[in-house]
Amino acid sequence: MARSKHRLDLITIGRSCIDLYGQQIGGRLEDMASFAKYIGGSPTNTAVGAARLGLNAGLLTRVGADHFGRFISEQLEREGVVTDGVITDPDRLTALVFLGIRDPDTFPLIFYRENCADMALDVGDVDPTFIQSAAAVLINGTHLSRDAVFDASIRACNLARAGGGRVVFDIDYRPVLWGLTGRDRGENRFVADAAVTARLQQVLPLCDLIVGTEEEVHILGGTTDTIAALREIRKQTDALLVCKRGPQGCSAFPGAIPDSLDDGVVGRGFPVEVFNVLGAGDAFMAGFLRGWLRGEPLATCCEYANACGAIVVSRHGCAPAMATWEELQSFLGERRRPFRLRDDVELEHIHRTSTRTRDYDELTVLAMDHRSQFEELCERIGADPERIAVFKTLALKAVDRLAGGDPRFGVLLDGRFGMRGLEDAADHPYWIGRPIELPGSCPLVFESSADVATELATWPPNHVVKCLAFYHPDDPVDLRERQERQLLRLQDACLKTGHELLVEIIASKNGPVDSQTVSRAIQRLYDLGMKPDWWKLEPTDDAAAWANVDRVIPENDPRCRGVLLLGLSAPEDELIASFAAAASAPIVKGFAVGRTIFADAAEKWLTGQMDDEAAIQDLSARFAVLVDAWRAAKAQAPSATVREAG
Repeated sequence: MARSKHRLDLITIGRSCIDLYGQQIGGRLEDMASFAKYIGGSPTNTAVGAARLGLNAGLLTRVGADHFGRFISEQLEREGVVTDGVITDPDRLTALVFLGIRDPDTFPLIFYRENCADMALDVGDVDPTFIQSAAAVLINGTHLSRDAVFDASIRACNLARAGGGRVVFDIDYRPVLWGLTGRDRGENRFVADAAVTARLQQVLPLCDLIVGTEEEVHILGGTTDTIAALREIRKQTDALLVCKRGPQGCSAFPGAIPDSLDDGVVGRGFPVEVFNVLGAGDAFMAGFLRGWLRGEPLATCCEYANACGAIVVSRHGCAPAMATWEELQSFLGERRRPFRLRDDVELEHIHRTSTRTRDYDELTVLAMDHRSQFEELCERIGADPERIAVFKTLALKAVDRLAGGDPRFGVLLDGRFGMRGLEDAADHPYWIGRPIELPGSCPLVFESSADVATELATWPPNHVVKCLAFYHPDDPVDLRERQERQLLRLQDACLKTGHELLVEIIASKNGPVDSQTVSRAIQRLYDLGMKPDWWKLEPTDDAAAWANVDRVIPENDPRCRGVLLLGLSAPEDELIASFAAAASAPIVKGFAVGRTIFADAAEKWLTGQMDDEAAIQDLSARFAVLVDAWRAAKAQAPSATVREAG
């Protein structure tokens, strides 16, 4: 099918909910103490998986006019899923699912779907223009269990076919959602029922592709003999049939059904340790569709599907575990991988960095995370330290006044004095950084409990963890190794909590600095396994130093977001003068500067010489001077040739 005919590759239709995954592994759902929140529901997971694999995917569903409904819509947009068909239901709540990982064979789950929003989808929600904008629509077996959503699904299928699109049927059989098991048996995958079989078979003449597990093939075909069930299905449709077989991969049948599943088209399988089967089927579907909708050979479609399923069974969660196209290509490479796939550091790094939801070609940050400096200022001028927190609330207001909602701006605030500003920042689109180090500590100490991961678990996930280390590659061995252990502990904590990490290196306090000092420090940390999302480095007008930095970071981690300049309280003209050399390095994306901007306003405000409005205006104006200077330096920089020359 010609791709140019349709705006979208795929629209999935049906369930959209919140998955609440138990975070303790190996226990009963009754004993779970905490839960991770993800978007969920089979069609929603598949839409996310398809988008991550490069398909233009949309979703037709309903969500509640509640916090969770808004989270689903926002996360879908972050994932690149078209949300034109995500309808807000003012009368019903977003559905919830509680899930656990007991052992490799037991995954308890409970559906909270009484009168939920997505099951209220009806024919009136099916917009012909939206449906016919896609090369294919995917309907879901669960949504055939109620009359209104059944009719909506049929309507979407007919519209798609009339518009030259294809219809995909994910059998997705959950007996509990058909009222066939107790409500505490959500994990039960099969109960034979003639009425369910009859209802599901009504859609068969409309389908071009049908995908299901052996149990799902059984319910669709009306028999527990898999071959017989496939043959019964074949009597009613010419669709491509794909039977998922777990660790054995899958078998695809474009025509007559042979005597053995092994005689179908079988893609390469991938043996991995099973950690969590929930969501693997949705990943399988996304992978298969990536090939099928792009016209790949059937064996390749099966290989993509098997690989995507193998990746997801190794992880916690459904939608967040979905592979990206870059990740899938790496997985399919020849490199040997551990059976316990989540121990594959390289693959996990690709997954984490390729699922970040915003890119930054430029980032300019007002840094006001200073703590000891504000305390010293208050002591010097006789101001009340309690007023520091109030002044720091002005930082976000100053950024917002200049940025006007532009996400290329950010704020760096601490949790001790800047918490009110951090809280307010939640309602803005700006980059948010937050320090973890004890001010001035060398060797590095964290301003939290001994277990830094416990501290980070209390931070919102969009807070970038900033850590300043006074670190020189020629530090005494004991000092250097102690600081390196702390940085590695912090990185491990960030990986576990899902926070991005910014490492700030100040080498000049610990020894002499030349054009290779900072790049040597960075290389040393890379050699130890550090791969922070961001680096924050001292300003310098040494072009050779920036050329070395611009070489060493992409060589070791081409997925690094980049470098921000710090200010070190430099005078404005001196800092601006250093921009030219830094701007010539493509890896440098902007700055995170504080005292150069706020020092004067802070002293005047704390001594009562400046009111809030005047302080906001002063901060915004000084920030604007640096932003304009940085952009001018970037515009004039011969950035395209620096890396090659370096």
